[in-house]
Amino acid sequence: MCGIVGYIGFNQAADFLLDGMAKLEYRGYDSAGIAVIGANNVIKIQKKVGRLANLEAIVKQDPNEGVVGIGHTRWATHGRPSDMNSHPHADENMKFAVVHNGIIENYMPLKEELLQKGYHFKSETDTEVIAHLLADMYDGNFEGTVRRMLDRVDGAYALEIICADEPDKIICTKKENPLVIGLGKGENFVASDIPAIINYTRDTYILSDGEIAIVTKDSVSVSDRAGNPINKKVFHVIWNAEAAEKGGYEHFMLKEIHDQPKAVRDTFGTHISEDMSQALFSELNWEASDVDSIKNILIVACGTAYHAGLVTKKYIESLARIPVNVEIASEYRYSNPLTDSSTLCIVISQSGETSDTLAALKEAKRLGARSLAITNVVGSSISREADQTVYTWAGPEISVASTKAYTTQLVAGLLFAVYLGQLNGKLDAALAKDILIGIHELPELIHTIFEVDEDMKAFAKHYGFKTDAFFLGRSIDYAVAMEGALKLKEISYIHAEAYAGGELKHGTLALIEEGVPVIALATQEDVFDKMISNIREVKAREAVVIGIGMKGDEEIAKHVDHTIYIPRANKFIAPILAVVPLQLLAYYAAITRGADVDKPRNLAKSVTVE
Repeated sequence: MCGIVGYIGFNQAADFLLDGMAKLEYRGYDSAGIAVIGANNVIKIQKKVGRLANLEAIVKQDPNEGVVGIGHTRWATHGRPSDMNSHPHADENMKFAVVHNGIIENYMPLKEELLQKGYHFKSETDTEVIAHLLADMYDGNFEGTVRRMLDRVDGAYALEIICADEPDKIICTKKENPLVIGLGKGENFVASDIPAIINYTRDTYILSDGEIAIVTKDSVSVSDRAGNPINKKVFHVIWNAEAAEKGGYEHFMLKEIHDQPKAVRDTFGTHISEDMSQALFSELNWEASDVDSIKNILIVACGTAYHAGLVTKKYIESLARIPVNVEIASEYRYSNPLTDSSTLCIVISQSGETSDTLAALKEAKRLGARSLAITNVVGSSISREADQTVYTWAGPEISVASTKAYTTQLVAGLLFAVYLGQLNGKLDAALAKDILIGIHELPELIHTIFEVDEDMKAFAKHYGFKTDAFFLGRSIDYAVAMEGALKLKEISYIHAEAYAGGELKHGTLALIEEGVPVIALATQEDVFDKMISNIREVKAREAVVIGIGMKGDEEIAKHVDHTIYIPRANKFIAPILAVVPLQLLAYYAAITRGADVDKPRNLAKSVTVE
């Protein structure tokens, strides 16, 4: 959530700040603002609740001129969305201006202390405390004051600070929130995410926790909290700038659904041997003894990544025969977990910055667990915190609703399960090869599913006006049903619930009545007959059933109102295929209802506060 940008150089700062914030709109926000050091070293702040266009209109009417500035798109945590609560925040004398992602956990005692000293607060935010604290501690040395201020605050943050007395620099630092510095010639850039700067530079420094950067137009110096200099390595961004554009599609979500064949291909990349008999992870380079020491596996994640974890659990337990527990990351830390040195903790996060997941990872490590991250972002906080990392290569995912990140997480999870099973000898060689061949064929198989696009559009048009929908599945299909329901909920605002088919008789059946849409997945052969029985139960209550089955399964068509077929594939490949029509259904349902597909209400792309 939230986006940070900063500029110092020879061009008008406001131009970059507004453009950079536009590139970060996908992160979710409810207000936006900029602070620029102008003539006579006066800091001018402009901010407005609502979409970035509201701020742009203000700046157009009243230009904010200057070559040094910071900007922010805010997603409310402390205080309601309002002009006054929007960032940037400043002290009463406009000496300092601050933008902040994250949360200051001890802001209340600091605020009470500052109120007693006579400081006046204009907002309800935790961030304003930082501006007043800087003013209170200021001794004429900008950098020294920032360092001493950081000793007083607890929490998670990415901070950019400017000072009217030293207008030739931006000071920035981070803890558990992302921050990247773009390196230019006679100008430098700061942002919370690479898309904000990719059109200006591809050479970056990715800050680590505790590092402080002094950014001028001609230099960037990085040091630790004690002031010791750090020699940062340049990270060269290889993404194509067009990857952050819609590519001719109406919405980023639709583009990213169609990106999935390439994303899947890039993710399995070098992880399959040439003869397709072995799963390869050179970045892990494990031996049989490494797997033998694992007595149980813990998967922690949130939202869509949690659903990917549920599928991965099925993969690992079926193929490597290692017990797996999947925990919602926000619950894990408070559950007095039974994690120890025999546990492998796998954390799954698209952004690698998910606050709850990062905190769960740290807790698991504290308890002695080995750790492995599955993430899409190189250099992210989670990738640095984990002992080892497996990257998905989905590329930038702009739409808040995750699609290609999810399918690549499934591919990574399946490959890893095969890898474990081959190392511990629990996986039959023929089955392993069948799965690896299936993964290799996935891009073409996904392409064929796009042929049901018109069908899903028609279903959405007919049933998108409904207020409720149910998703049913058994075995791995149940986990996929959960992801399908989440997609429908988060972008169309239709109340949707997923249930294991066998649970119908234990209460859920009372909610089924005439005309209620039910999406039933039946791709798992070992529970196919049981699933047909569950479908017949809802049909007997006059539900409208859309069945998802494998090509060639004519039986399912006899019991449903509409049938969508995915290509016939190994049962472990089927979940990756089955989610694609569910993504399309959610997308077209949102279109039917006139919802903002890429920016669903109340949601953010990367949740960086607990």
